[in-house]
Amino acid sequence: MKLIGVGIDIVSISIFRKKLAPGLIEELFLPGESEYCSSRARPWESYAARFAAKEAVFKALGAGLSQGLRWKDVEIVKEDSGRVHVRLTGAALKRAGKIGVTMVEISMSHSGENAIAVATAIG
Repeated sequence: MKLIGVGIDIVSISIFRKKLAPGLIEELFLPGESEYCSSRARPWESYAARFAAKEAVFKALGAGLSQGLRWKDVEIVKEDSGRVHVRLTGAALKRAGKIGVTMVEISMSHSGENAIAVATAIG
């Protein structure tokens, strides 16, 4: 296995919370992500962490919206075990294939005012 890319992103939870509205949630997140985040006591923290994760994945892939990637091309999935993994579709999956990425690992956290995520693209 070879490390192909690393991405990191940090989000101000309070700023993200002010912008968070149903239309933005629908634009950024898939139904499973929304269902999980909405079930939390402080959903805005989970949404902010997932947004940071999507940004980190874009960076690890070396591409973003201007290269055709879309927010919903990156899904952050929480397993029953508590482990979180990334599911790529659409343009993100195509980009991953083009640069030889076979797996993307993610780590997310939130505390106080910030949510942070780190993604590694491995091939």
